[in-house]
Amino acid sequence: MSGFVSLVGAGPGDPGLLTVAGRDRLAEADVVLYDRLANPALLDHAPATAELIFAGKSPEHKAYSQEEINGLLIQHGKAGKRVVRLKGGDPFVFGRGGEEALALVAAGVPFEVVPGVTSAIAAPAYAGVPVTHRGLASSFAVVTGHEDDEKPESSVDWSGIATAVDTIVVLMGGAALPGVARSLIAGGRPANTPAVSVEWGTTAQQRSVGAPLDGIAQAVKAAGLGTPLLTVIGQVGTLRDHIAWFEGRPLFGKRVLVTRTRRQASALSGLLRREGAIPVELPTLELVPVATDHDLAAMAKRLRAKDYSWCLFTSANAVDFVLGYLERAGHDARVFASCRIGALGSATADALRRYGLRADLIAAEFTSQGLLDAVRATEHHHGSVYALEGAIPDDGVSGARILIPRAEGGNPTLVKGLRDYGADVDELALYESRPPAEIDPEARRQIRDGKIDIATFASSSSISNLASVLGSDDFARLRDVVIACIGPVTSETAREYGLEVQVEPAEHTIPALVAALKEHFARKSPETAT
Repeated sequence: MSGFVSLVGAGPGDPGLLTVAGRDRLAEADVVLYDRLANPALLDHAPATAELIFAGKSPEHKAYSQEEINGLLIQHGKAGKRVVRLKGGDPFVFGRGGEEALALVAAGVPFEVVPGVTSAIAAPAYAGVPVTHRGLASSFAVVTGHEDDEKPESSVDWSGIATAVDTIVVLMGGAALPGVARSLIAGGRPANTPAVSVEWGTTAQQRSVGAPLDGIAQAVKAAGLGTPLLTVIGQVGTLRDHIAWFEGRPLFGKRVLVTRTRRQASALSGLLRREGAIPVELPTLELVPVATDHDLAAMAKRLRAKDYSWCLFTSANAVDFVLGYLERAGHDARVFASCRIGALGSATADALRRYGLRADLIAAEFTSQGLLDAVRATEHHHGSVYALEGAIPDDGVSGARILIPRAEGGNPTLVKGLRDYGADVDELALYESRPPAEIDPEARRQIRDGKIDIATFASSSSISNLASVLGSDDFARLRDVVIACIGPVTSETAREYGLEVQVEPAEHTIPALVAALKEHFARKSPETAT
């Protein structure tokens, strides 16, 4: 089998800036060699079976020399592996991708280059500085402030470039910045030229400072900015105060504890990153199946026999468990042909749509009581205070046989209420939520050190499980952070555990939870709201 190497640009740090081609290559990879500047979240796109090799470099540490990296690419490529070399920014913009490509050519290993978004443009953009702007800059140059360690002196003609272009973008120029500024001024660049330095551009750790060219190095030092650092020099720097959009977001730089299951956490974390927050994932739930294949087969048999008038799903997890089993067993959505489907909330309805099913009934009140009231409203069309989406059946639920597949130990309100209303209810326990066997020590450390700004909870069990795995002392530290709960039931549990709930969205969904957090912090700091 012939191997293949993809030199993939990881983008400047924001995982959302990875290209579609880069994501696809990661999804197919057998081996991934990744850099320090490649966001670790991108590794989630790789298969669980992929071998992950850290090949990063920093001023203090080198995991591998460049020659060793070249050797690893050749070794795995010749072994028939699909190899991804994940490089920060773009492989060919000061990424030494050209050296790796030449080594692969010499070794006869087939390869490709997947360009990435370069930090030279992206980091200034996230800091509110366009590298070109009509009337201010019609040209720009990208140079490095840190070259090959073996070079005795810089090969950059700073005096030549000083006045050759309107905007100069200096990459990796932290330690070299004082000398760069002096050289540019000596070459004819005015000392009062605006300059903006950006640390960890496009990420939630981004910080930026502005100053005249002759003072930018001191401004960087005073602000404590470190690597990776980028500096933009030119009149476009004057636009920063007008255009800056990223660092002024209400959630920017906030460390947010995400307590959902490992699979579910990515959706909330992605929304938080988009708002400039720093997700700290500490899954407090593991979903452990309790329904046997015999139980699920019996359910499918009854569905095919048209025994049920309704099937009510109370969570997206329940949808995935049921539909996943049906697919594995060779069935599909047609088993629901004679059965109306109800969903608790829009997220559950969205999960059904992913399997080609549209809910006949969606409770606008995203609680078990809300779903119960919505179903009851099918008996009495007039006077319902609950918004229903889709067809409202005419025959109601009295005397109907209803299937409710859900988590073990779920809220009894729905089942009891339906039975009181005359329905014949089959409740199928699919899974139980358990605390994880172990938790991320880094997340625990951040809680213990008071680094968390916000804690989010999407279920009551996430709170009780977190209290169990953290212990009373560490859990008590969350009383000093902003507590955000997805709905009233979860909020009630939080209060039972001594937490003061400050954020609860009117609509009980993950996007609404993030929107409510933004509104909360925008009210606290109106001058930073965007």
